[in-house]
Amino acid sequence: MIATSLIGLRPEIAAGPAAASPWVADQGDGTYRNPVLHADYSDPDAIRVGEDYWMTSSSFGHVPGLPILHSRDLVNWTLVNHALPALVPTEHFSKPRHGEGVWAPALRYHAGRFWIFYPDPDFGLYVITADDPRGAWSEPHLLLPGRGLIDPCPLWDDDGRAWLIHGWAKSRSGINNRLTLHEMSPDGARVLDEGRVVIDGDQLPGWRTLEGPKLYKRDGWYYVFAPAGGVAEGYQAVFRSRTILGPYENRIVLAQGGTPVNGPHQGAWVTTPGGQDWFFHFQEMPAHGRVVHLQPMSWRADGWPVMGDDADGDGTGEPVLAHAKPDLPLQPAREPATSDDFGSGKPGLQWQWQGNPDADWVLPRAGDEAGLRLRAVPASAADSLWLAPNLLMQKFPAPAFTAQTTLVLDGSAGDARAGLIIFGYDYGWIGLCARAGGFQDLVQVHCARADKGGGETVVATLPWSPGQAVELRVEVEADLVCRFYYRPAKGDSAPFVALGAPFTASASRWVGAKVGVFCRATQGATLTAAHADFGAFRLSR
Repeated sequence: MIATSLIGLRPEIAAGPAAASPWVADQGDGTYRNPVLHADYSDPDAIRVGEDYWMTSSSFGHVPGLPILHSRDLVNWTLVNHALPALVPTEHFSKPRHGEGVWAPALRYHAGRFWIFYPDPDFGLYVITADDPRGAWSEPHLLLPGRGLIDPCPLWDDDGRAWLIHGWAKSRSGINNRLTLHEMSPDGARVLDEGRVVIDGDQLPGWRTLEGPKLYKRDGWYYVFAPAGGVAEGYQAVFRSRTILGPYENRIVLAQGGTPVNGPHQGAWVTTPGGQDWFFHFQEMPAHGRVVHLQPMSWRADGWPVMGDDADGDGTGEPVLAHAKPDLPLQPAREPATSDDFGSGKPGLQWQWQGNPDADWVLPRAGDEAGLRLRAVPASAADSLWLAPNLLMQKFPAPAFTAQTTLVLDGSAGDARAGLIIFGYDYGWIGLCARAGGFQDLVQVHCARADKGGGETVVATLPWSPGQAVELRVEVEADLVCRFYYRPAKGDSAPFVALGAPFTASASRWVGAKVGVFCRATQGATLTAAHADFGAFRLSR
């Protein structure tokens, strides 16, 4: 197993009391609103095992990867684990690999075990398993090596044979818009053939970017649920055949129509014990990420599914913005954790690094002292945090929110900087910088197009007394304009003071913007004892 101690996350956050969330999908009156997860859980896949629902999603280059979420009613979800404590190959992911890593996974339950098949477009298709999704998962097994292989999904057939379908990334393989099927050993250890294209989008007039297949069997039909047309503008399609090798006929079953939900994209079909059908999909809202919607689903008399609201009865539904909840036992309103007291000095499960971390990035606190102590990790680049793996961040949790924490910077052992950051292609942060002679400054910094080599600009600076705590705040508005504030952390109710200038949050490579904290030493610095102490992190509406 990959040691979870490498990450330093605090697993008990999953079982702790629910904190007030900046976004709540459960309306408390028997209805829910979409998105059910207003956070960047891209390419969701979900299953039901007994009375429990489990979900995972893409995580790209963020560590830990493959989040595991749990629900009993399909609306209220809790983040309970990550299936991938570190990315492999380990050394390759020791630095940020924006847009690489874990693409669209498939989650299944078979033979008493949980399985995740996930792609890394640069290395191939992997499989991991677990007896308990809340516990440790197996080491990744490279099932099918190769560049450009993406979006795998298995099916164990009634006759004992096993199959694996996947798509293609044109950026790596030179091809896309087609789905390839392999026979696979039932133990998921190897593929048994070279595969064959069973659905070719190039043969369908007007179709492009066919990807994200999910393979199911129902009433003797093989169904492939797959989106096409592109993430931002596309639609959800279903293909079906009486034989797994095809030929497949197709139908578009969910499209934007007259709704504001653009490009309803790949997801998962789940059922309830009472026989209801539901479908998860994502919507790309660039800087807010790829948020998760829940659609009612039904089966027509002709054997085709339809999702959302099919008011005109043509077989293509439109996404619903609100709906009656599934016919399942009532659950308390829950969303994945956002705020964090950093109990025992460790971050909760909502946090991710930008690369595989070192064990000493989070330093121990005395006893069970709360708060987070981050070591000042030496920088690899002078002018930007784009290549800093030790940014500790989480997803945007709502259309608008406020993030707040306190900071004390110990820069006595060398130059260091630490702060509260909004991160993407463009990023901004507010925090403290140590400088020669033991002095410190409070600064607000912007960086435009960090991915293109853009450097940081100090927008505002104030002298700050070394060792004095500062309370930091960023307010993110629905239009993604971010404003930074500070006040001395004296335990009183002094008003926050604006610092610097607003900037607009942006997406990053395949992911939304993130909010978090960091502590860095200057470029070329040797290992030092410099560190930053962060108090409780609060996210609110």
